[in-house]
Amino acid sequence: MEPAKPRIAFLIISIVVIISDGLIFRGLAEGVTFEEAKQLRDEVSGMFYHAFDGYMDHAFPRDELKPLSCEGEDTLGGYALTLIDSLDTLALLGDKDRFTSSVEWISKNLRFDINKTVSLFETTIRIVGGLLSAHLIASDYATGMRIPSYDDELLHLAEDLARRLLPAFDTPTGIPFGSVNLLHGVDENESKITSTAGGGTLTLEFGVLSRLTNDPIFEEVTKNAVRGIWARRSRINLVGAHIDVFTGEWTQKDAGIGTSIDSFYEYLLKAYLLFGDEEYLYIFQEAYGAAMHYLFHDPWYVEVNMNSAALVWPLFNSLQAFWPGLQVLAGDIDPAIRTHTAFFSVWKRYGFTPEGFNLASFSVQHGQKSYPLRPELIESTYWLYKATRDPRYLDVGRDIVTSLQYGARCTCGYCHISDVEFHKQEDHMESFFLAETVKYLWLLFDLAAGPDNLVENGPYKYIFSTEGHLLPMTPKISLAHEHCLYLGAYCKANNFGQEYPRSYILKDDMQMQATNNSRFQRSLGSSSYVTQYGLYKTTSISGIIKGLCPGLTHEQKYGLSYVPSPPTVHEDGPTAQRENDAGQTQSMVMLHVSNEVNEESTLTN
Repeated sequence: MEPAKPRIAFLIISIVVIISDGLIFRGLAEGVTFEEAKQLRDEVSGMFYHAFDGYMDHAFPRDELKPLSCEGEDTLGGYALTLIDSLDTLALLGDKDRFTSSVEWISKNLRFDINKTVSLFETTIRIVGGLLSAHLIASDYATGMRIPSYDDELLHLAEDLARRLLPAFDTPTGIPFGSVNLLHGVDENESKITSTAGGGTLTLEFGVLSRLTNDPIFEEVTKNAVRGIWARRSRINLVGAHIDVFTGEWTQKDAGIGTSIDSFYEYLLKAYLLFGDEEYLYIFQEAYGAAMHYLFHDPWYVEVNMNSAALVWPLFNSLQAFWPGLQVLAGDIDPAIRTHTAFFSVWKRYGFTPEGFNLASFSVQHGQKSYPLRPELIESTYWLYKATRDPRYLDVGRDIVTSLQYGARCTCGYCHISDVEFHKQEDHMESFFLAETVKYLWLLFDLAAGPDNLVENGPYKYIFSTEGHLLPMTPKISLAHEHCLYLGAYCKANNFGQEYPRSYILKDDMQMQATNNSRFQRSLGSSSYVTQYGLYKTTSISGIIKGLCPGLTHEQKYGLSYVPSPPTVHEDGPTAQRENDAGQTQSMVMLHVSNEVNEESTLTN
């Protein structure tokens, strides 16, 4: 069987530029008038303010709103989570008064020196990402939302919080713990098991922070975590769902594009697009090719064993719905269209997408009947409409608005749906409803009405984080250190010996002091750091790499290596043979992708 042929190397940049500039199908979708699009856009704006005002009136400054009882609850750290997550949505809607007052309150009142154990993943994407996005908007006159009195307070808060998260990365593999205490670091009894998404979805926020603070430690630890996960991939370039951060052993070997893995793929591509780092592009190409070959059963995606590719679950879970949107960014639109159609058919069936839908019985998976206001299907709808201007996606958006208005709207906001078959409401509203769900819906209809917003008409192209936060492709972020450099290799280009940017040269008196009981300590130079488990060396400085290093494989350029898992008893016999066969098949996949980018690629075993 021939492997899937994702032609992404030459398409990624062009498709992003074309989509961003709106050059594809400029005409408005047939059957939808400008007035109708504006009405839907305004209705979505009303949805946002119904939920936001409900939170501010009844829950603030607690983390999230209980929309049925009109009360607040602390679900992450007790620091106004929903307000922080909503900041760039306020800016996107052009609400300068609310945006300004919210930024000023956070600047004066928010502190992170608290005895709370928090999720590394959720804190990074919701809080660090929300603060950075709002900082980049509030500090820049070009956005039209500049706050005159603002003095980088949100950036300082984001940096303080990120430093309190650093102890999580102090592991033998470089893959971080899942949780960390903001005052005391990692508890000695903390679980050593983390998800692939939890360890590999931190690069955008931490990378932007490094560029804004001129401190590379944040980018280094998150990039090292990605390398730690990828080095432990299977021979067929699949990764599992959960891994031991100390031993590097996979504790759950189910490979898929949904729960526990989803945003690992997302951040590989988006880190390349935002930072221009070709190492992320290379890993994405390999990982995407394997996913399309082993997980794609057109138009659905399944879960398989990461070693043998044997089917584990014929299941659609709602987190998979981000995938068509990612494919649009990668330029692989045809399968994205087919998969989105299949995913939306589940929504049409129930009025919402359940957390799990069994593809064998074509029914809701037992124990996975809820819809917690997730944005992923809406996100993909927005990207597909932006790429194609096909009117069907406006119809999808209208149907989703109708479902939310009639099924999820409640007294003070919008409720979780605990059972999609009976539309039973639950007294909880996640902050991402305001950060993502209504944001993508509003962008969809504003695009159809003739866009007038920061994303479509602003001074920069934007990359959306996995929490929907706006990260601009400014020169300081995307062109931070543009040069030819592969550490450990010998480039023939004359500029190999050029100086590092001054921000990446650390003097003795600039070494980072240990904080929060962290055992992190900066070593001399920017390409290494010390933990209790020894010296970690980064093998490349991320950036847009220029020049050629002939004769080197990607693994040699980037210091990537494949770490085989030790054999286990239950994988002997026929299963082991399937793994061997799958490994041989993947060689063809890698050779094909290599031909696409005109470079050699081999596994260094």
